[in-house]
Amino acid sequence: MKASFKFSASFYFIIFLIIFISSQISKVNSQGSSTDSCNSNLKLKSEILFDTTSFHCLTVWNQQDYILRYMRTDTNVWSYVLSAPNTNSYIAMGFSEKGKMVGSTAIVGWVSNDGTATMKKYFLGGQSPNQVLPDEGNLQLVNFTSSVVAENSRIYLAFQLNTEMPSNRLIYSVGPSGMLPSTANYRLTEHQDHTSTSLDYNTGQSETKTLYANLRRSHGLLNMFGWGILMPIGVMAARYLRQYDPIWFYSHITIQSLGFILGFAGVISGLVLNSRLQNNVNRHKGLGIFILLLGCLQAIAILVRPDKESKIRKYWNWYHYITGRVLILLATINVFYGIHLGNAGSSWNAGFSVVLVILFITALMLEIRMWKRK
Repeated sequence: MKASFKFSASFYFIIFLIIFISSQISKVNSQGSSTDSCNSNLKLKSEILFDTTSFHCLTVWNQQDYILRYMRTDTNVWSYVLSAPNTNSYIAMGFSEKGKMVGSTAIVGWVSNDGTATMKKYFLGGQSPNQVLPDEGNLQLVNFTSSVVAENSRIYLAFQLNTEMPSNRLIYSVGPSGMLPSTANYRLTEHQDHTSTSLDYNTGQSETKTLYANLRRSHGLLNMFGWGILMPIGVMAARYLRQYDPIWFYSHITIQSLGFILGFAGVISGLVLNSRLQNNVNRHKGLGIFILLLGCLQAIAILVRPDKESKIRKYWNWYHYITGRVLILLATINVFYGIHLGNAGSSWNAGFSVVLVILFITALMLEIRMWKRK
């Protein structure tokens, strides 16, 4: 009995540990050291090649501390200065008609380790690196006005566009640290993070645009409730309601079946979302499919469950217990991972964490009660 108690308590302790680690990662990600602000005029030692005194200024990406200054400086000339932390990575600002990265044209800048500043225009024809073409795209840069400045731990991307009205669907991205484009072919590595926004040029208001927001939300909630909440509750029903036979069995089957249905719908919605967004989320996708496979194996195991008197019943029990707990552990990790990939924010992390803490405390109290009773 003591061994059983230790196993169950250890399992929920792992979940609690995952919650703690996730909260610490969120805190680290939210912390930034900004030396630029819209509260003051832009003053740099290295001069930008056009006047920025009266520019509109706004924070366009809080998570990465991106600040954009812009203004219409001539009849068909729009001027921009994008400011971001210098993390030894490229920064990019893309102009897209539909808010999607594929098909957009981006202005990308970086400063190499030897201090060489580089700015390039890229056309994003697809997701693979060979489809991201340097010096291509539909943006017309004003000659001899572009510059990249690195000062005060930040990088400033300054350029002017020849256009009557630029696209208001803007995409910002940041490259992986230490992986700058080489001068041989200027090929870009895949971005580390990105966001899609909509800018009202008249009011200076920027709004983050989440593509397929309802489908994203449905995908997250279905998996969170199905795999991450109902499955642990079903396990608790089977473990702590044994004295109420056969209520515990039917409760366990009902809760797990509902969790499986919601989780199955969540995985399918995720596959649909991935086909539309065409994002590189192979780890999250692969883990989700593996979790679904474990759920299917659990459902099949119920159909071939041997009688209590069978000699192989104990082996079936071991398989059922271990598979179920592995499923829950992986699902918990994947839900947090999905929240991170989707930039869903701290509210999703906090909400799911609170539910897991409640389940952990409840399971711990029931485990102690069962241990004392026996």
